[in-house]
Amino acid sequence: MKFLDRFVEPIYALLRIVTGFLFLCHGSVKLFNWPAAYPRELEPLTTAAGVIELVAGAMVMVGLFSRYAAFIASGTMAVAYWMVHHSMGTPLPIGNGGTLSALYCFAFLYIAARGPGIWSVNAK
Repeated sequence: MKFLDRFVEPIYALLRIVTGFLFLCHGSVKLFNWPAAYPRELEPLTTAAGVIELVAGAMVMVGLFSRYAAFIASGTMAVAYWMVHHSMGTPLPIGNGGTLSALYCFAFLYIAARGPGIWSVNAK
């Protein structure tokens, strides 16, 4: 699979951009009921999560202070997993609906560790 070596940077940039965009969408659903309706009433903790999802998702997507934004997003998803999903009876993500939270947590942790990469506002 050596032929993929030349695409490492563009693939990482796409991972950062798409992950940030999808996270941003979670925030826009919570805060603006767009592009879908949020099924529950917003509580203060959910509102805070929505703001973090919207802002951090946008920052990661464009690569602006993406290390900080991704680190905060990773922590937010760790909190979401432990407060919401883990308390549902089984610790495994597949059984408690926390798969997406766990995946976001580690994707954002990787982005925080690696930095913005190419196609970003903070590209070096």
